[in-house]
Amino acid sequence: MSVQYHVVFKKNDEAVEGPDDADVIVKVDVKYASMDPTAAFMAGKLKNEGSTRALFEALWSGEAVATISRLASRS
Repeated sequence: MSVQYHVVFKKNDEAVEGPDDADVIVKVDVKYASMDPTAAFMAGKLKNEGSTRALFEALWSGEAVATISRLASRS
C-alpha cells in the first residue's frame, strides 16, 4: 500500500512526497508535524483521504513519523 504525504507550511506552500496514485493521502499542518502522527490523527490534526488501512500501516511501521519529520524540516 502506498502513501502520499503533504506537510502544509501555508496556503499553496506544502512539501509533498509519494506517488500520485497512492492508496491514502495524508495531510498535516507543519505546526502539528512534531506531534506523534497517531496522536495527531486522533486529535483531528492529521487528515487522511483514502484507505484508512494504509494510513494505519504507515503509522504502525514508523514510516509516517519519519516522512513527516523529514518533510517538516525542509530548508
